[in-house]
Amino acid sequence: MKGKYIKGKRITYDGSQLRSLYSYTVHDVQGDSILAFRGPCQVGVESLVDAEDRKNRAEIRSEEMAHFIVELFGCDLERAVALQRLFLCVVKDVIEELKPELFITRRGDDLFIEVEAEEGEEENRKLTVSVATVSPVSALIHLGVNISSENTPVPTLGLDDLEIPVDDFILKVLQDFINEMKGMEQARCKVRGVS
Repeated sequence: MKGKYIKGKRITYDGSQLRSLYSYTVHDVQGDSILAFRGPCQVGVESLVDAEDRKNRAEIRSEEMAHFIVELFGCDLERAVALQRLFLCVVKDVIEELKPELFITRRGDDLFIEVEAEEGEEENRKLTVSVATVSPVSALIHLGVNISSENTPVPTLGLDDLEIPVDDFILKVLQDFINEMKGMEQARCKVRGVS
């Protein structure tokens, strides 16, 4: 698996990037890959892949996110969803490594952080957006991690709020996910069959 961080260039994620061969045709990263970039998120209802979000006319927007696009060839939707959730666990591990005092929960395909709200109550703030889908030739995952929590449609926290250095975070997530995928491949190729 190959990885690339498009550093220093802001790209607005609008859903059009979640297509087969985007990483290759636009950023010269061919094959199974993970691409990362920073920029706003503004996905209109017509571009939503999640039918439930589309039905509910959900707003997916953020002033600044760390975006990751994973493309895997020879992968079906069920495996893509499983890898999407593994990817969220990698992101959770990286954040907890950089900020051990945080308590992050994963619910399905999203990460949340519990914070104290008004009147001593606690509130879950959303940290991520995520979706997995397939194209005719590949499986695709988009994961966006809030950098800013300003002007989001739901209560959120971002990496800036958590005082996590964004570039360090992105590079560590890329390397850890690539290592996880390589480790899975090696595990598959080192065991003997049993009868």
